[in-house]
Amino acid sequence: MFFWDPTFVLLIPGIIIAAWAQMKVSSTFDKYYRVRAVSGVTAAQAARRILNQKGLDDVTVEVIPGKLSDHYDPRAKALRLSEQVYHSSSLAAIGVAAHEAGHAMQHDEGYVPLSIRASLVPVAQFGSSAAWILLLLGLLLGFPGLAQIGVYAFAGVVLFQLVTLPVEYNASSRALALLEGGGYLSREEIPQTKKVLDAAALTYVAAALMGILQLIRLLVISGMLGRRDE
Repeated sequence: MFFWDPTFVLLIPGIIIAAWAQMKVSSTFDKYYRVRAVSGVTAAQAARRILNQKGLDDVTVEVIPGKLSDHYDPRAKALRLSEQVYHSSSLAAIGVAAHEAGHAMQHDEGYVPLSIRASLVPVAQFGSSAAWILLLLGLLLGFPGLAQIGVYAFAGVVLFQLVTLPVEYNASSRALALLEGGGYLSREEIPQTKKVLDAAALTYVAAALMGILQLIRLLVISGMLGRRDE
């Protein structure tokens, strides 16, 4: 019964867009990773100077393994850059580092969408791991209420993805302003770096779209949105 479900076709647009977004971010990053900033500053240096400029001397800048594994950890107050980014003076690397510094600034300022996203982390973790289990158990055991709980749990995942969008776009906006204002990049280099950050943002848009489509699918399967023929 569950090996083939026609509602899977609802996900096809999301799968296509997600694949395109992933290829876009990879190709755009690789393209501008080969373009060296005129200033010659490395991504790690840019991140450190931006943080110091904003009074965030207690935020460490660390190097970690992996490609595009860059992130800011608010619990440790650590800005972690992949080896590929940390030592590079490319437009792509500097843009990524400044973006993560933007997250550190959001954390320091108590940026509301970031605080909301942080509060939704356990909700999203529970929903991503339990939603389908609850849904299928509810359908198999004949407990529609349990299936509905599964749908609500996944709705928490979608809410997390939607709140992530303004967080990411705001961090990129901060990064571009700081890079140009601080002299890390020239006015001519800013549009190229923006292409890298915009491509990265597309992956979050694609994830949110995929989540919405999956939620619609769960609503149909559970019977909460229309009814399937038995």
